[in-house]
This record gives sequence, structure tokens and C-alpha cells, in this order.
Amino acid sequence: MGQVRQVRQVGQVGQVGQVRQVGQVGQEWHRDRGLPGTRRLWALLVPAAAYLTWASYFRAPDVSPLVDGTIGVLLGLYICSHPAANGVDLIFLERGAFRRVTSRWSGVRWLALNGVVMFVGWLVIVAGATEVFARGRG
Repeated sequence: MGQVRQVRQVGQVGQVGQVRQVGQVGQEWHRDRGLPGTRRLWALLVPAAAYLTWASYFRAPDVSPLVDGTIGVLLGLYICSHPAANGVDLIFLERGAFRRVTSRWSGVRWLALNGVVMFVGWLVIVAGATEVFARGRG
């Protein structure tokens, strides 16, 4: 992973400005730059929708239900892990972070997106588990 170092910006002669952190690639990282993982959360909905569509409409009857279901359960667990990690970070990482997030509309939308991704990941887990246990017996 990239290292983060602190750089002091100097304004006029002898005045020290705000401390900012600079990442390895030269991108600035500000504490208030946005909420973590919003693009990643949107991106996780794509494989979830693809798996649910495939599981509902295009699944071949002669394919092993154990392999299909295991892939679904693992994919669902991976999808659910990101909103769960965001929730743990929100609760334990900083004091008062939940209050700050919910005070802005962007934070409320971010929480709603986390809830949607968690629910869709749960649907993928259920679809995979159903594949293993319902079709696996037949």
C-alpha cells in the first residue's frame, strides 16, 4: 500500500498554513474529501446484479449446484463485507463520526447506499445458499 506523508503549506513569509496529507501518487487526501468507498459500493452492485440475473434466468440445469451456490455465497459475503467495514469504521474509528455523517444529505445518501449494497449482498447469499441446498438434493 502507498505511504502517506504530511506536508506543510507555507503561505506568506513565516506563516504556516494547514497541514495536508499527500499520497504516493501525488493526490491530496483531505479529511473532508468525501465518504469512503462510494464508487466501490456502486461498482459492487454490478456483479451482484449479474449473478442474480444469471441465477434467476440463465442457469443451466445440468451444472453443479454446489459450485454455483458456493460462488454465490462467497460473492455475497464479499459484497456485504464492504458496507459492514464502513459501518464498523463509522462506529469505532472516530468519535462523533455518525453524527457528522448524518448531518449532511450526502452522508445520509451514503448510509442509504451502504444499506442497499448490504441488502443486495444478502440477496446474493440467499440465492447461492438456495442453490446449494434446494437444487443440491434433486
